[in-house]
Amino acid sequence: MKKSLLTLAVLSSLSITAMAADYKAGDFVVRGGATMVNPDSDKSGVYVEALGGNTPLSVSVDDNTQLGLNFVYFYDNNWAIEVLAATPFTHDITIHDPQSISGGLFGANVDGATLAEVTQLPPTISALYYFDNASSIKPYVGVGVNYTIFFDEDFKSTPENLGFNDLELDGSFGFSLQVGADYLINDKWHINASARYIDINTDATFKIGDIKGLASVDVDPMVYSIMLGYKF
Repeated sequence: MKKSLLTLAVLSSLSITAMAADYKAGDFVVRGGATMVNPDSDKSGVYVEALGGNTPLSVSVDDNTQLGLNFVYFYDNNWAIEVLAATPFTHDITIHDPQSISGGLFGANVDGATLAEVTQLPPTISALYYFDNASSIKPYVGVGVNYTIFFDEDFKSTPENLGFNDLELDGSFGFSLQVGADYLINDKWHINASARYIDINTDATFKIGDIKGLASVDVDPMVYSIMLGYKF
């Protein structure tokens, strides 16, 4: 009997805590933690008009993890607006050359070499919908819009020695989809986990000597975050 009463008391306490910690209109949440940008693994072809257009070369973009920040404002217990920010992400761009065995397009084996390094910021604004439940775990879905800014685009020394220069990546507008959940520790603190897809496509222009080149890069990353949040 005592054991049953103790179990009931614990469950009641957890239920009251979850209800007390639930979101409501006017709540403002700040989160901080690790955010990883994992670009699409597909390779993007390289176009060089003076070499006949499409070439056997392709490029891919690696992932990167940085400090992520989230700001969320609740209109009611279901709907909220979220702003995703972060410290700048830096990605290596790798070049792939299937002709490397026979000397490569440039008379040198560049297959798998780091072609360049580029830094980007992907600020994203999303509308979130939190599902009603009486649990301390608050799942939600979101849809939003993203604008990615690229800067500090630099070729590495080996490609520069082969004549690569003047790299520039265009900014990108796109949509975002996400799923996530908050685990409410108490009335103020929670742990957040989320996964989102961001539509990021950019044209990378460059020169090989004085010859102009282009690569249309579909970055289209999955973005994963684990954060600690505080509700004001």
